[in-house]
Order: sequence, then structure tokens, then C-alpha cells
Amino acid sequence: MKNIHTIIKKPLFTEKGARLKEAENKVLVEVARDANKLDIKKAIEEIFKVKVEKVATVNTEGKWKKQGKSIGKRPDRKKAIVTIKKGEKLDFIEGA
Repeated sequence: MKNIHTIIKKPLFTEKGARLKEAENKVLVEVARDANKLDIKKAIEEIFKVKVEKVATVNTEGKWKKQGKSIGKRPDRKKAIVTIKKGEKLDFIEGA
């Protein structure tokens, strides 16, 4: 089994994520590219002591960017949309 602290990389604070959190009790996090839904669910439940109802994942490919003569690529990443059960609360800023 992978280390649970390496599965969850960081929370994502976006406008869409704020709307999802308020309306549907969902949280956006960036996760390791090789993590599956079961690993993500276990990590969230163990680290933050909340019950997870559902996990959806999205793989995003990094964009190609040019700056002058040089060209580069942003890194690929994987996001998870974690649905927390009713009555549970997860707030990254306040420390859960």
C-alpha cells in the first residue's frame, strides 16, 4: 500500500470548488497520478477523520507554453472530487 500522505498532494481552491463545497458538500484535491479511487478514499478518511461517500477523478494534461524562443510543458496532474457524507464537514483552512 502507498503512504497515505503521498497520495493527497494539496487542496485546490477555485471558484468552481467553492461552489461545489457549498452546494453539494464536495471537495477538490490534487492527488498522485498513480493513485486510484480506493486509495484516495482511504487517505481522506484516515487523514481528515471524515466519511467519504464518493470519489471522482480527472486526469488533466499539461499545456504547452511558449515564452520567446523557448517552449515548455506544464506538468500533467490528477484531480479528485471527493463527496463527503451528509453531516460531515471538511475545511482545509480551519484544519478540519
